[in-house]
Amino acid sequence: MPISRNMAGSVVVVGALGLTLTALAYPALLGVQTVSSDPNRIIASTPYGPLTEGDRDFVVKVRSAGLWEYPLGELAIQKGSTPQMREAGKHLVVGHAGLDELCRKIAPELNITLPNQATPQQQQFVQTSAAESGQQFDTTAANIMRVTHGQIFPAIAKVRASTKNRLVRQLADLANDTVLDHITVLENTGVVNFEQVNFQQTTPPKLPKDQLTPPAPQPGVPIVVLTARPDLNINTASPTPSPAAG
Repeated sequence: MPISRNMAGSVVVVGALGLTLTALAYPALLGVQTVSSDPNRIIASTPYGPLTEGDRDFVVKVRSAGLWEYPLGELAIQKGSTPQMREAGKHLVVGHAGLDELCRKIAPELNITLPNQATPQQQQFVQTSAAESGQQFDTTAANIMRVTHGQIFPAIAKVRASTKNRLVRQLADLANDTVLDHITVLENTGVVNFEQVNFQQTTPPKLPKDQLTPPAPQPGVPIVVLTARPDLNINTASPTPSPAAG
């Protein structure tokens, strides 16, 4: 099978793993807001425990996050104006490659269709950051990602505390470690505006549903894979604490 590349040359396309639109109904709304009409409604019985709407939406949201944060991490490695920003980029790439691998592993087991593209809003995040350079790139990219990571962090805890599905728990465990690591390295860049970030985390803009929904993949189209980067020698499971005050 031919292999194609896009997203700054690091995203490869491989076999579709049998995922088609005949899998569980594609979520109507996926983004940083509440995504399910009834997140506690059981939509499937699996060998790993019942699967709820909220469980399914969580798996798709983690996948969608990687589809924009991975390429933005690559941009941070290339365009970051400080060692701290380039380090944050490495953590984003490595962390989302790991989450992507687990999403692709558990999705067929749970009969979940995964997107091949991020939401239009998320794609705009990358375009907005890519248009900047120097310190302005650092500030724009770091603050966008700190907002989105801050929004998903409590959602991960909620899923981890409530899910009855063993595979979803595994993903929530990894997502918790990875997102905390990313929050930490983004804050270590020194360009995060906490007042602005906290406001945006709690007061997200009201956007049309189509801006918050990753496009459904076309039937038979190979699934996009975020390339693992062991060469970067980054550990995202154990965050490095922020410098102590005083």
